[in-house]
Amino acid sequence: MALGQKRNKLVVPEANKAMEQFKIEVAREVGITEPDSGYWGNYTSRDCGAVGGNMVRKMIEAYERQLTSGTTR
Repeated sequence: MALGQKRNKLVVPEANKAMEQFKIEVAREVGITEPDSGYWGNYTSRDCGAVGGNMVRKMIEAYERQLTSGTTR
């Protein structure tokens, strides 16, 4: 994800590229432009939290939609 410290590891490492793209997509929706350097450490915790919170919200919504349509495992 970012170039800073990486403590959180993805459960599916192959999804790294897709998650990075998802983060950028959500950041744009929230009104935050992607840093040219790829380093998000210069953004406030509030801004990064808004991006992360919206990512989680969208993932939960997608899973709930899967549950209601019966397409989960």
